[in-house]
Amino acid sequence: MLDLAVNFLAAEFNAYLLRRLGSASLGRVVPGGVVDDKGVLAIETGTVALSLVNIEEERTLREQVPARLLRGGRELLLQPELKLNLTLLFAARMVDYPTTLRALSHVLTFFQANPAFSTAEHPGLDPRIGRLTVELLSVTPETLNQLWATLGAKYQPSVLYRVRLVSIQDQEPFAAGAPIQDIAFDVRER
Repeated sequence: MLDLAVNFLAAEFNAYLLRRLGSASLGRVVPGGVVDDKGVLAIETGTVALSLVNIEEERTLREQVPARLLRGGRELLLQPELKLNLTLLFAARMVDYPTTLRALSHVLTFFQANPAFSTAEHPGLDPRIGRLTVELLSVTPETLNQLWATLGAKYQPSVLYRVRLVSIQDQEPFAAGAPIQDIAFDVRER
């Protein structure tokens, strides 16, 4: 599911860029890491890297009860859905600084105009995801410094977004049983 959500957002942004500019040459979003295995910056010049930098569980919407599902005449119990918030980093690497800022401005404009995605409005979104909400994540310079140090790269102009509610559901049941088909009452007169 993580890959589906990240690839969907990249594809939607690239389509927006193509509609807006007639070309995706200025700031095409490419999902991937910021650095390679050797610690060298892996962002291709002329692109905006989209990298997953954090995953956190959405505990306020956490389900406690197992999901019940009827399949083949049997009742199956699945573990409750795991609802996640993703922190995505969009880091631009262009030929010069003004172009870099212009590319980041396109990212900001896109998500300002499209703060939510649903399967009803965006058929490319996997139905298992259903809906994504995107919000700008404001962090302090210290946090940004720590993030780039953790990534192992020198700072690149970038912006962080939180993507809410990517749900993960294991389809392997942990319990199965015959469904209840009727209820018999034992009525005894006293």
